[in-house]
Amino acid sequence: MTDLPIWHPPSGRGPGLVLVQEIFGLDDYLRSVASDLAATGYVVAVPELFRRIAPGWSSTHDEAGVAASMQVAASFDPELGRADVLAAMAHLRSLPTVTGGAGLLGFCLGGSLAFAAAAEGDPDTVVSFYGSTVPSSIGELSRVTCPIQFHFGGKDPYIPRSDVAVVEAAVATHPGAEIHVQEEAGHAFHNHVAPMFHHPEAAARAWDLTTEFLRRTLPS
Repeated sequence: MTDLPIWHPPSGRGPGLVLVQEIFGLDDYLRSVASDLAATGYVVAVPELFRRIAPGWSSTHDEAGVAASMQVAASFDPELGRADVLAAMAHLRSLPTVTGGAGLLGFCLGGSLAFAAAAEGDPDTVVSFYGSTVPSSIGELSRVTCPIQFHFGGKDPYIPRSDVAVVEAAVATHPGAEIHVQEEAGHAFHNHVAPMFHHPEAAARAWDLTTEFLRRTLPS
């Protein structure tokens, strides 16, 4: 994990953030998110989760791209993925340009892995967007000791609203955890290069909540 693509803030220094990919790979969307986070003061690293099964993977953001990405993801080992996320965080912490801690932010597959890594490791803060395995593994929240923020869409066809309610109930009794549900949005609503998913209003609200949370829990 020493050859990670890294984005630096204008100052050249700041807290670290591991940005964890969707099934679409390191694409234009993820690069734009990395740039946005760097512009707000973070040193951002993106591990290539599919490097063992489909090196350099990046797909289109349409039905065909979803199908192809799902096929690649079917061969993905989430335990190795979690290890990759934690290794990327350790690498960030070793860099002289990273000051003030390191956190995780993931979307979709990455949202699931960010939560799993939070339960296993010691990030300083975590943001998890619409991780499909979060509801079924929410018992692991008791192992998370850092601040954590969850985002879901209320009309997500892959994550039923009743499953989101399970996360809401767990978050309500866990100090340092919060959840925000964009009731009118579906899955991957923040992905602005995927017309089939993007919900601009929900994305803007969720991103404002995210950046405020990061400023509060991992100040740059």
